[in-house]
Parts: sequence; C-alpha cells; structure tokens
Amino acid sequence: MLQSPLQDAMKYLTQLEPDELVDNFLTFPPQDFTSWLIQNEVPAFAARFDLLTTADHDLQVKVKGLPLFNKWKNLLKPYTIFIGTTVSEYALFTAELSPEQLAAQIKQHYTAKAPLLIVKDIPQQSPLLSEQANQYSAAVIQALQNQDFIEVEGQALAWVPIDFADVDEYLSRLSYQRRKNFRRKLKSQQSLEINCLHSGNECFFDPAVLDNFYQLYLNVYHQSEIHFDLLTKEFFIQLLQDEKNQARVITYHHQQQLVGYNICFIVNNMLIDKYIGFSYPLARDLNLYFVSWFYNLAYAKNQGLDYYVAGWTDPEVKASLGARFTFTKHMVYVRNPLLRMILKKISNRFEQDKNWQQNTSKLSNQEKRS
Repeated sequence: MLQSPLQDAMKYLTQLEPDELVDNFLTFPPQDFTSWLIQNEVPAFAARFDLLTTADHDLQVKVKGLPLFNKWKNLLKPYTIFIGTTVSEYALFTAELSPEQLAAQIKQHYTAKAPLLIVKDIPQQSPLLSEQANQYSAAVIQALQNQDFIEVEGQALAWVPIDFADVDEYLSRLSYQRRKNFRRKLKSQQSLEINCLHSGNECFFDPAVLDNFYQLYLNVYHQSEIHFDLLTKEFFIQLLQDEKNQARVITYHHQQQLVGYNICFIVNNMLIDKYIGFSYPLARDLNLYFVSWFYNLAYAKNQGLDYYVAGWTDPEVKASLGARFTFTKHMVYVRNPLLRMILKKISNRFEQDKNWQQNTSKLSNQEKRS
C-alpha cells in the first residue's frame, strides 16, 4: 500500500497545483467561460457544455444520425455551471464547511441558475492526496447523492511512482515488445536539444516566443478529439511570465526550431505535467510524445520526487508506457425531472475511461486464463 504524500500548506485540501495556477484560471478563464469563487472560496465556472463531449462513440453516432440533427444540435449545449476548474486535477475543496453544508449550499444557490450543474473531478481515494482530503471528498460525494445529484465516473488520471533507479530499470518492467518499441522511439532524442527553463525567464517576455508557444498549444488543442476548454493567450502569458508559480518549461528543439514543450510544476514532491505544445508533423516524426514521457520520468528521479502525474488524456497510450490510474467522480444535477431520470439510466454511456479500464481488465484476465 503506497503512502499518501504529505500535503504542503496550500489553500485547498484536494490541490495538486500551485495557488498561482488556480488564480490564473480565475483571472483569465478559458474562451467563452466565466469563473468565480463560491462558498469558502471554492472555484467554479460556467460555459455552454456539449453533452456529447464525453459520450461513447456509439451514442454519439446514434444521436448525430437523428433527423435534422444540425437544426437542433444546439439544444445539446446547455448553459452549465461547474464546481471546479479546468486547470486542477481535482475539484478544489477546503474543510471550513462540512461536506453536508457544502452540498446543501451548492444545490441551494446554483440549481436554479442553470439547467445543468456539475461538481467535477471529485477524487476517489487518490494515492496523490492525504487521507483527510480523500475522506472529505468521499463525504462530499455522499452528501451530493443525498441532494439528488447523479454519479458519473470521471476520467482516468495517469500517475507513476518514482520507485526505480533509472529509466533502464523502468523500461525493464515493461513487456519485451514495448521495451523494443520505446527504445527505438527514444533514438530520436539524439537529434533534439532539450532544455528546462523556469517561468519568469526573460525569453517569455519576447512577443515572438509567446506567439510560438501559444500556437503550439493550439496545434495540440485542435487535433484533440475532445474540445472543451480553450485556454486564452492571456492565460499563457501570465503562466509563462509569473516566476512565483515556479513552472518548469521543458523545451525540445530540432535544428534550432522549437518542436514541442511540456509545462510542469513541482508541488508536494510530485512532478505535475500540465500543458504540452507540439509542432506537427515534425513532433510526430521525432516521437516527441514518448521522448518527453521518459525525459519527465528521468527529471522527476533526478529531482528526488515521489510521483510523476501525467494528466487525463490518452489512457491507452499511457497504460502502455507503464502508468497507473486513479479515477474521479462527477456529481451531476439535472434540473428537468424527465432528463434527470434519463441520465440515471444511461450515465454509463458517459464513462469512457471507466469502460476502457473494465474492458482492459477483462482482456487481461482472459489472457491469463488462456
């Protein structure tokens, strides 16, 4: 059983990121979002939310195939209030209110203001949080259930314990085929110049550099299957120029061209990987996703850190790279009673990562029996 990390003095129980990143979200929310603080300084935001964003492929195909879909599809994008942020791995709670008080206040103040209310990314016994944080989060889930919120499984957060001597030992734990594949991909590291800068570096006050960094972020955003929060350029400028957040900006250059970067933070002895930017197709040709994964593991090891936290997306790829996963819950309140009844019946159609994990476990068990 892994020991939960000790929590530094931070504003929120369930916080993995620096305070400055949360403040940046509140000051410069994503495009077309509004953000604010509710009771106890808990962050919240509102936006038009496409209900098909996390629906499984079959459900998306069926809905989009319905008659006159293009004429009524905007009905599937209701004004939605979220308790949480899009820059934190978890919903951010303090312990000043009891879970019952928090749940009651959320329902009382916000269910009348939007047809859809979501308390997003509540941790479920996360190995990355303290026992106090996990107990409080479990109590919040129960309290929201008592207020007629519906449970929907959240995404799979990838993480890796830094319990290996070096990258070679880490690779030795993977299957022969994966080791061979990753070693081949890592050869492209020889043609890359890798640097680790800190936020506040003088280069981040050059408009051309800022333009380039934001464009590489947009490249990744637009090729992603899920489009939800489009971070603004103002957000990125503040992120890169604020030395207080102590971001590590790991850059990858090929023949003096910036082909990619990771923006990470070190908090509670963990390397938190937050944002990436790639120049396509060169980043793919250079296997930059895989190079950056192993560079981050080596960096975390060299810094004496306990964990590498690798984010929510691409669980299949991250599983092949040796990641473990911890899940969250979204607690959803649908104001319309009929729609609330429907969601209860089909909530599993919005739990892609949970379904992926269950299918993977079934295949693994079948392989073991065969």
